[in-house]
Amino acid sequence: MDVDPVHDEIFVPDDNKIRVYRRTANGDTEPIRVIEGPDTQLLRADTLSVDPINNILVVGFNKGEGEKDADGALLIFNRTDNGNVKPRAIIRGPKSGIIRINQMAVYPAKRLIVAAMPGHVEQMEPQDAFVGVWTYDDNGDIAPKWKIPVGSKTMIGKPFGVVLNPKNKEVIVSDMRMNSVMTFSVPEIF
Repeated sequence: MDVDPVHDEIFVPDDNKIRVYRRTANGDTEPIRVIEGPDTQLLRADTLSVDPINNILVVGFNKGEGEKDADGALLIFNRTDNGNVKPRAIIRGPKSGIIRINQMAVYPAKRLIVAAMPGHVEQMEPQDAFVGVWTYDDNGDIAPKWKIPVGSKTMIGKPFGVVLNPKNKEVIVSDMRMNSVMTFSVPEIF
């Protein structure tokens, strides 16, 4: 879930749809918009991040159990999209390295998506896990512009969450296997 404080909205991922509510809504209320339908390509939407400045919504979804060809992806929508709309861009494929996305953050100033890709669920410490950075303009099988990989140099075992600290040019990562929170200085992306 994410909150858009500029437009007073709450975005909620719900498997194959995204529900948008007024932030001030109370009780049993209807969403003001719902993105759903076959053209959206939404499957197992678990995480999202909204950029109220550039009017972008990024949705991460995961590879399903037993699926061989349908890896996870980042779907990029317009913030105001509603109904059965096609994403404006899709980041997916072998070069992207995306199997599943746990959590992500956007950086509106540089139009960046920073996402925790923890690898396969069944693996304790997947060798292909990483924190990756893409742009809003990426589309297709695109490798991350920057990558913080798992391993002994970074001490990341299975990244779970990510938060940005632009003021100090840091990416803060929580890790499931290390049971820790790590801060990385990465001024090149800010």
